[in-house]
Amino acid sequence: MAEATIRDVAREAQLSVASVSRALNGHKSVRPETRARIVAVADRLGYVPHAGARSLSMARSNAIGVVLPDLHGEFFSEIVRGMDREATRLGLQLLLSNMHADPVQAGQALRAMHGRVDGLLIMCPQMRTEGWAGSMPRGLPAVLLNTPEQMMDRPSMAIDNRAGAAEVARHLVALGRRHIVHIAGPDHNIDARERREGFEEAIRKIAPDATVTVLPGDFNEDTGEAAAETILSKNMKVDAIFAANDMMAVGCLQALRAAGKRVPEDIAIAGFDDVPIARYLSLTTARVNIAELGARAVIRLTEIMNAEGEPNDGVEVHKPELVVRGTTAPTP
Repeated sequence: MAEATIRDVAREAQLSVASVSRALNGHKSVRPETRARIVAVADRLGYVPHAGARSLSMARSNAIGVVLPDLHGEFFSEIVRGMDREATRLGLQLLLSNMHADPVQAGQALRAMHGRVDGLLIMCPQMRTEGWAGSMPRGLPAVLLNTPEQMMDRPSMAIDNRAGAAEVARHLVALGRRHIVHIAGPDHNIDARERREGFEEAIRKIAPDATVTVLPGDFNEDTGEAAAETILSKNMKVDAIFAANDMMAVGCLQALRAAGKRVPEDIAIAGFDDVPIARYLSLTTARVNIAELGARAVIRLTEIMNAEGEPNDGVEVHKPELVVRGTTAPTP
C-alpha cells in the first residue's frame, strides 16, 4: 500500500495543500478546530511528513527523540541529564521537544520526529493516550514514561508514586505528627493523583486519628508559597506538610521560615523527587533517582532498537526511597 501524501490529507480534509501544511507545522493562522480536523485525518491515513523520512528509512540516524511535558524545571533537567549521559556513552544524539499538556502540540512534536530518529522516549503524565497515540510513528521503537494508560504494544516505565508517598506518611506518623497538610499536584497529572491517593490511604491505615487537609498546587514553587500563606492566614493547626514534589515543598519551606516558623520543630516538611536543590536545603523527600531513570530509559530503548535479549513490553516500575533530612529530623 502506497504511503499517504500531504495531497491525500488535503483531499480527505477538503482543504488546500497549503492549509494542511500550515496546520501540521503549527502555524498560528490556522484555527484550532481546523488544525484538529487535519490532525485527525493525518493520523487516520498514517501520513508521515517527508522531512527526510524516505532517505532515512533504510539507515540509522543515530538519534533518539525525547518528548517531555516541559523542558523547564529541575526534574526535567535531571532526567534529560541522565538521558544525555547514557546517549553520549552509546554514541547517540538526543532530539528534544515538549508538548505542554496540549494534545495538538503533542501530535506535532511526535510527527516532527518522523524519519529523524531511531527511537522515541515519551513522558506524558498529564493527559490520556488517545490525545496523541494516533501520532506515534508506526513501527518506530518507543518507551513510555509515566503515562496514565499503558499502550498495549509499547513498553513503559513508571514511578511507584503510591509506595513513595506511603513511606513519607509512615515517617511523619512515626514522628507523632497528626495534623497534616498535603500540597497536591495538578488533578490531571497521574503522578500527582497517585501520590495523593497513596499518602491518604497510608494515613487512614496507620493513623486513623490523624487529619489530612489537601491544598491545591501545580508542581511549581509559587504554589508551595501560596499553601504556606493559606496555612498562616487561616491559623490552621498543622504540624506536618507533605508536598507532591520538591519544588512546592521548597516554596512552602521558605515562606514558613520567613514567617518565623521553625522547621521541623513547629512544622515538619517533606517533598517528592529529590531534585538537587532538596539536598542543599536538607529537605526530606522520596528519592526517585531521576537521572538514573533517564539513563535506564535510554538503555531500555536501545535494547529494543537493537533487538537485544528477550522482548520486554511490560511496565518497569521504579520504587522511590525515603531520604530523611533536616526538615523532618527529630530534635536531638
